[in-house]
Amino acid sequence: MKTSLGIWAFGSMATRFVPGGYKPDLANETTVDRVRRAVEGLGDLIDGYEFHYPQELSEENLDQVRDALDGHDIYCLATGLHLDPRFGRGGLVSPDEATRAEAVRRTLAAIDFAGELGAHFIIWPGIEGYNYPFQAPYRESWAWFVEGIGQAAERCRERGILLFLEHKNSEPAMKILMRNVGMTLHVIHKLRAQGLDNVKVNMDWQHLLMNGENLAEYAAMLAAEGLLGHQHANSGWGSFDDDNMVGALAFMETLELAVELRRAGYGENGERLGFDLYPYTEDAVPAVKRSVLQWRFIDAAASRIDDAALRAAQAQKDAVAAYELVYAALGG
Repeated sequence: MKTSLGIWAFGSMATRFVPGGYKPDLANETTVDRVRRAVEGLGDLIDGYEFHYPQELSEENLDQVRDALDGHDIYCLATGLHLDPRFGRGGLVSPDEATRAEAVRRTLAAIDFAGELGAHFIIWPGIEGYNYPFQAPYRESWAWFVEGIGQAAERCRERGILLFLEHKNSEPAMKILMRNVGMTLHVIHKLRAQGLDNVKVNMDWQHLLMNGENLAEYAAMLAAEGLLGHQHANSGWGSFDDDNMVGALAFMETLELAVELRRAGYGENGERLGFDLYPYTEDAVPAVKRSVLQWRFIDAAASRIDDAALRAAQAQKDAVAAYELVYAALGG
């Protein structure tokens, strides 16, 4: 399975408590600088990179970034509305018509650019929501949201690329509209009813863990629906978007996910394992490297589990027999 990496893993690691970041010496780095540092440090462990448009990658720096990529590709672009204070009360769901129109314009411009690059497009609608009860007109907000995502999906189809939807329950909006897998499927099924079938799900592992959503269960369900589009690999404690190294936490959940990704044939049609990491105080190069190597260990362990025997145990919901097989694969 090929890999990709969100270049934001190489930033200054800003937080609301330390706005300058835990790595202030990196604050003035350009995207070109960060790409060059990543490529030199990670080499062939990473096949391609992911960027927000236009903050990290745009028409202005494309040539320099491509030079720094040194043969690695640009796999995904992501919308950057949440990075602009204009959209603090929503972009696609802003109550101001002009702001909504600008959010759609920027989203479509980003998709056009992604199409020129042959990159898929991610919408993580982190700013599309509300912060208080009584604050938002829910019916209208959902209508605006589905309409905006529909326009994005239509433009992606015209450009011959896939649209990946990524949910999260909160931050920066305290209540993001598309905050769980169910709401994501609601949006996708609304678009399917309009004939838009180029929309799939980007599973950000920590976003699911924050919701108490089982990684393997949802991967299997999405795969059965033909909706397993992309993965953002990471781990965390489950209460915040930690974006810790893969396999550092939620080890068993990640191992079970590896089994289901193998069963689904994920990666056989060009799908990738994308790494979405935010190493607050760790050097990004070794943190990403450990994530890749720890994933390889987990995936190798998954390959050693006797799948026929595991399916037989699961057919009986025999947890003891299942764990005998799992721990045997781990050397127990």
